[in-house]
Amino acid sequence: MTGYSAMRAMQLPPLLIVEDSNEDFEAFQRYLHPSFSQIPVYRCTNGDRALAFLYRTEPYTNPNTAPRPGLIVLDLNLPGTDGREVLYKIKQDRNLKKIPVVVFTTSNNPKDIAACYEQGANSYIIKPMDFKLLKRSIQTLLSYWFEITMLPVQSPEEDQL
Repeated sequence: MTGYSAMRAMQLPPLLIVEDSNEDFEAFQRYLHPSFSQIPVYRCTNGDRALAFLYRTEPYTNPNTAPRPGLIVLDLNLPGTDGREVLYKIKQDRNLKKIPVVVFTTSNNPKDIAACYEQGANSYIIKPMDFKLLKRSIQTLLSYWFEITMLPVQSPEEDQL
């Protein structure tokens, strides 16, 4: 591992996956390339839990068990508060808006795509139904966000918010 790679590995921020489908979440975990095994992965199964995680309200009041994510992968079609509302709240909050949000959903509705970008989504990916394409999409997503780009690093003060 090069010095740069070692530095990046030590600083891999947590990944928050907001996904209600157990099958989709398990596929996401299954397709994590071994080089991404150091990424701490957290999951919320609905929009209300995602907002509780991000705002550190019950049951996520401890910053050690609900760290500020460096990237959020967000499904749109969630029970309760849907992904559209979660995205809106994240991007309207001065403490959360710099966290990149990748919408990863089955919706190919042009209105959803446009609305998500208007609300500040950093990327919009339609979940492929084909397992090989799904694997490639997940690995490409993680490679781009955790190897190629620099994610914002939270200061200790910001992480306590």
